Amino acid sequence: MPVIAAISEALEAHVQAGDTVGCVAVVADHHGTLHQSAHGLRAAGGAQPMTLDSVFQIASMTKAIGCAALMRLVEQGRCSLDDDAGALLPDLGALPVLDGFDGDTPRFRPRRRPVTLGQLASHTAGLGYEMWNADQLRLLAQRGVKRRDAGRAGLANFPFLREPGERWEYSVAIDWIGIAIEEIAGEPIREFLAREILGPLGMTSTDVTLTEAMRPRLVSNHRPGEDGRLAPAPGIGEYPDGFFAMGGCMSGTAPDYARFARMILRDGELDGVRVFAPETVRAMSASIIGDLRVRNLPSALPMLTAPLEIFPGVEKTHTPLFMRVEQDVPGMRRAGTLFWAGLFNTHYWIDPASGLAAVLMMQQSPFLSPPARAAFESFERAVYRELS
Repeated sequence: MPVIAAISEALEAHVQAGDTVGCVAVVADHHGTLHQSAHGLRAAGGAQPMTLDSVFQIASMTKAIGCAALMRLVEQGRCSLDDDAGALLPDLGALPVLDGFDGDTPRFRPRRRPVTLGQLASHTAGLGYEMWNADQLRLLAQRGVKRRDAGRAGLANFPFLREPGERWEYSVAIDWIGIAIEEIAGEPIREFLAREILGPLGMTSTDVTLTEAMRPRLVSNHRPGEDGRLAPAPGIGEYPDGFFAMGGCMSGTAPDYARFARMILRDGELDGVRVFAPETVRAMSASIIGDLRVRNLPSALPMLTAPLEIFPGVEKTHTPLFMRVEQDVPGMRRAGTLFWAGLFNTHYWIDPASGLAAVLMMQQSPFLSPPARAAFESFERAVYRELS
């Protein structure tokens, strides 16, 4: 197992400081794995040490895999990012725009513009998330529903918040992408992913549901207790009715996700298996939002997430799969780096300019809390100090 001491020491210091209960880190380049390490415990107060094969709820790291599945259909000529998603999915097409509130009564109007698959994939469709949009949270509270409890039907409670193409806002849009994939492919998303992406990449411990082999290795989620220390807390429950939401349903290991990241770094090939054509990976890696830019978003649910502020002051765009930085971050990633994360502080980045890809998985709330952010930034800075 390759280990770079300075990277391990940086992470171990954050475990000892209580910033995280445990974590797994993987760093790779075009040729293979440069570093793998596991630190701390799977659960606070438990006896199981963190191991490389520990299984994490990767939440929104699902999104890139789901959108890669969409790009497989684009590659096959079965759809286009410019296709009208509302025509393909009548339930989506019927959603109105939430135009504000008259007192406590929500006010709706019809949508004026079509919404495309590409806008859904890049979070420019006009939808939102209750964690970062107070109007969306208010609507859910008035209706007495939670998004996950209602499965696919719960998406009816997420109207458009503005016209498609007006601005970037992180959203439930990738859940609709998963439904679109099933409609176009004519099969369940789990089967499509297994055949087209997870199987070819050898991601044997990543799935849209916890298999019996994965369940014993599951890491507990954590949340600060009254004393400020991280303590075990509920994670994400499974959706009802067999609905696998591509916005955040997957669980997996850090080495598995590093295989996905290395495939992107290698223009679609890994270990002699061609998963995507090079031109498809180039399309996956290029911004598709024009003059729009990724915006900071305030937190509407502080127990779940801090404000969505990633590399403040650094210009960021969005591709069909990833966020992308358009400027170098001093001491860290380079311009053109593709990245994102999961709600429980799992993170990855793919830096073509430096030839590096990395994954760091923790399992704690809130997302982007100062302790979790400190651990991640220490990890990334150690990677570039040692390897750039």
